[in-house]
Amino acid sequence: MKYRLLAALCLAPLLLFAVVFQGGAWATRSYMDEASLQASSALRLAVSALSGHLSRYEPLPALIADHDDIKELIAHPDDKALRDTADVYLKDINRLLESSDIYVMTLDGNTIAASNYDQPASFVGQNFSYRPYFQDAAMGRQSRFYALGTTSLKRGYYFASPIRIDGRISGVIVFKVDIDSIETSWRGGEYKIFVSDPEGIVFMTGSPEWLYSSILPLNSARLQRTQASRRYAEAELKPLPITRSTLDDHELMTTTTADRREYLVLSQYMPEADWTVNVLMDTASIRAQARTTIIAIVLFLCLAGLALAIVLQRRARLAERMRMQAEARNELEHRVEERTADLALVNERIEEEIAERRLTEKELRKTQADLIQAGKLAGLGQMSAALSHELNQPLAAAKTYADSAAMLIDLDRVPEARDNVRRISGLIDRMASISRHLRNFARKPNEKLGPVALDAVIADTLEIVSARLKTADADLQIELAGDAGMVNAGSVRLQQVLVNIITNAADAIEGLADRRIHVVTERQNEKIILIIRDHGPGVPAAITERIFDPFYTTKGVGKGLGLGLSISYNIVKDFGGSLSVSDHPEGGAVFRIELEAATAAQEAAE
Repeated sequence: MKYRLLAALCLAPLLLFAVVFQGGAWATRSYMDEASLQASSALRLAVSALSGHLSRYEPLPALIADHDDIKELIAHPDDKALRDTADVYLKDINRLLESSDIYVMTLDGNTIAASNYDQPASFVGQNFSYRPYFQDAAMGRQSRFYALGTTSLKRGYYFASPIRIDGRISGVIVFKVDIDSIETSWRGGEYKIFVSDPEGIVFMTGSPEWLYSSILPLNSARLQRTQASRRYAEAELKPLPITRSTLDDHELMTTTTADRREYLVLSQYMPEADWTVNVLMDTASIRAQARTTIIAIVLFLCLAGLALAIVLQRRARLAERMRMQAEARNELEHRVEERTADLALVNERIEEEIAERRLTEKELRKTQADLIQAGKLAGLGQMSAALSHELNQPLAAAKTYADSAAMLIDLDRVPEARDNVRRISGLIDRMASISRHLRNFARKPNEKLGPVALDAVIADTLEIVSARLKTADADLQIELAGDAGMVNAGSVRLQQVLVNIITNAADAIEGLADRRIHVVTERQNEKIILIIRDHGPGVPAAITERIFDPFYTTKGVGKGLGLGLSISYNIVKDFGGSLSVSDHPEGGAVFRIELEAATAAQEAAE
């Protein structure tokens, strides 16, 4: 077994050498073939786009040459009215067909009408007899030519057609097509696309820096032919710094600039346009794919060799491993038993902690309820003097009415005595109402959340705080929104919140000039907002964050426990709402209670 492993290790370098060198060449050829197919599709699309763009305009010069206005102008080239008519006609046709320029020349090459007659670079008066397209059209042939305009300095493709009058060639009409839109679509793509003329000069390209560069040597013969036709006007022609090579049947081109790149080249000659469309594809990705493939194969072979070595080694150690596994199994079972016992103990402790936590939560809830009750009783204690006055007044009045009734009866004035008794009954009802509200407010609430009529809660609250409001000589102004009817809360606890806040407002304004307290409700979507504002000194910013803390109070000793607002905050929070305080810009404190509006289903159940 050791000899087998040694032999495999000796053969591995030879196998890797063959894979790297032979496999690398194979992978490169394979990916190059695939890239060539992709580039061929791009080349066909580019050729089709160019052919389609040019073929749209090919028949147009002959059609325009047959127009009566054009023939009339050629017959009388010095007639200014005919020239003006032809200029306007050519301009309209040029705008309609979205071409570059249309112009008419006499047989001596002079331009007598043009679509750009009103432009600074007008062709009117220019002579283009040196252009091959004019020479061919003057001989009666439909001609094509691509060049850089000597007047407009814009590249274009020219279609020329002879103008015949009575079968005799009398002039030439030229149709220039703009090719910038096609060139623009080539920029930023996966491929570099350019068009070269028979002399190898790049006429169209998605890379502006390659424009008017030659992919063939710029010898004197090529330069002379190019200058004779003035195809590129005064543009500077320069050689493109490239070297050419081949890989199998693929043509490659490498730029020799600082940014050295190698491209796969595919070309197609367009005989009707007499130019060659070239598509370049950067081979960096192709060679990177080939390298990646080779690296993957090498890694696979390495992993395979490693797997073979592991298999051979595992066979030698299998017996020992089985023995070790048996020992490990026994040890694991022992540890599992110990761990199970530990987990059982932990579970028992967790259950004890849960029970203690539940008991603590129960005691906390009881303490919270007692705290709320203490807060209510403390509030009642603070209002006791006013409530005593509120009850003593009807008692004194009842006493007076009773004594008066006895005297009236003695005087046999029974109707008047009966009226006194009725007044006494009304005063007793008044005291009973006050007593009932105090009794309901003072008891411990044992209510669940549900729909509560906000106006009823406010009315009950007024019964309790009316005495305090009278003592403070406060003016309570209530504005209830029409759609703020029912809220999701507890009636008694919500009443306690309102009593606490309104009582605090009465304390704040007592003795001031402006003793108004506003209670306003409004609805915002599914929320009911209850706003209580006074015109007192307000809440300083320093205590805004602490005002809802338990036992925190700004009142003097013996005037408050500091529990009212803390209890109110927790009650509103239990309702699923929020309680906040802020200063009003015009002075005074603003308490904002936000509660959930009762749903239609809850109101129906109620």
